[in-house]
Amino acid sequence: MDPTPFAERVLDLVERIPPGHVMSYGDVAEYLEEGGPRQVGRVMALWGGGVPWWRVIRADGSPAAGLEERALRHHREEGTPLRPGGERVDMSLARWDGR
Repeated sequence: MDPTPFAERVLDLVERIPPGHVMSYGDVAEYLEEGGPRQVGRVMALWGGGVPWWRVIRADGSPAAGLEERALRHHREEGTPLRPGGERVDMSLARWDGR
């Protein structure tokens, strides 16, 4: 199954998130002015393997369920700011606004 036009827009945006930065699922939907966090999550689950998927996270700074270790490894490699304890991204420092 090929990605939908919405999915293509999501994936294009995710490819543009710079290393060391993140967007929440809701941030992506808000930036695109369509869909919502669940729709973005679905796109990432189906087609996100070819883009830096670890840069799209939950609004509380936590990685996608089941991918925590892999995502945190990428965040550490990229120097993404993490909260004390190192289990979540510091959204106040790492959030990218799309500009």
